[in-house]
Amino acid sequence: MRLLLVEDDDLIGSGLEVSLSQAGYHVDWLRDGHAAAAALATTRFALVVLDLGLPGKSGTELLRALRDAGDTVPVLVLTARGTVADRVRGLDDGADDYLAKPFELSEVLARCRALVRRSQGRAGDEIVWRDITIDLTTHTVTRDASRIALTAREWAILVQLVSHPGSPQSRARLEDGLYGWQEGIESNAIEVHISNLRKKLGAELIRTVRGIGYVVDAP
Repeated sequence: MRLLLVEDDDLIGSGLEVSLSQAGYHVDWLRDGHAAAAALATTRFALVVLDLGLPGKSGTELLRALRDAGDTVPVLVLTARGTVADRVRGLDDGADDYLAKPFELSEVLARCRALVRRSQGRAGDEIVWRDITIDLTTHTVTRDASRIALTAREWAILVQLVSHPGSPQSRARLEDGLYGWQEGIESNAIEVHISNLRKKLGAELIRTVRGIGYVVDAP
């Protein structure tokens, strides 16, 4: 699940990048408002964690432009501006949640999970598809109560597919959720991951939609 982190403080940003990566997100970290605007215009993210006090272009400007363009990506604002008036202004500008600095990393992670749940229309941190259960907090997958070992990228592809049952996901869409701008992508990487998932979870799990991508059927 690809996440954009926009934070110009190196200490805070590095701590968030590590924690979010360990929580299973693929993190693209930017420190400048103009660079973030370009990223948001060209790349699909599942979530944005946004500081307001940015060089180049403020987080507030980014947020307003995002909502004016009709982009509904969930945004968690992290900022030193923590008064009630600041929080109200941030929410009115389009933030989905607002957390004042200093903060606990565990709370950031919990709020990120909640925003993703809400954006996907889920009530909890488990996705159940037939006899497969995916726990988004522990990153575990079980089938008929037996735990299935998946790599991080296999897990991310599975989550993307079962979060959109009946809706084919293109190879480009799956790649967007797995790889950052600096990472090279093997031409058959998605096909290899899909093949491994079929071996581990059953050949019937994922259907190939010729010319479009891959899909899991509705439960």
